[in-house]
Amino acid sequence: MEDFLWKNIQQGDKSSLKRLHNRYFHQMYLYAAKSIPDSNGLSEELVSDCFIKLWENSKNIQIQSSIKHYLFTMLHNSIIDYYRKKRLLTEPINQDICAPLNEKEFDDQKQYAQLYLAVKKLPDQCRKVLELAIFESMSYNEIAEKLHISRNTVKTQIARAYRSLKEMLDPKDFNFFLIVRKKQD
Repeated sequence: MEDFLWKNIQQGDKSSLKRLHNRYFHQMYLYAAKSIPDSNGLSEELVSDCFIKLWENSKNIQIQSSIKHYLFTMLHNSIIDYYRKKRLLTEPINQDICAPLNEKEFDDQKQYAQLYLAVKKLPDQCRKVLELAIFESMSYNEIAEKLHISRNTVKTQIARAYRSLKEMLDPKDFNFFLIVRKKQD
């Protein structure tokens, strides 16, 4: 499928580029956001730039492995360039940026992207409570205090969020969510 899209992109087919973009944008965005915390839209910009460069140079690019690997490598290099430029303007940055090395890491990114999209679809209250519980590692009491709601409301919202995620996600992605959740505990 990727080979077919890539050949069409090289022939100037914008719809194939859009399909490729839709397939990998969220994974790449999460990878960039993890590498550049508090980026204020920079992650999205870097990912978009990768697709623009791919389109503009499609006639000259020779892909040796997969288009997915090529895109992530391009994004990785863009992140490094960002830090190099930033280093010229400010003090040295002690940021480790891990390059995506294998298909297993790509699969993990895909699962994170699925989780990210599913969490974004939750109703506001459920999403806020779940994000505080998982990403901020806050207790039910801390969440209740922060959001000015009761502890029982927090418990109810988390139960609803889990139920919704279980319905939205593929079973293996939901299990991945539970594993990620355990790592947060």
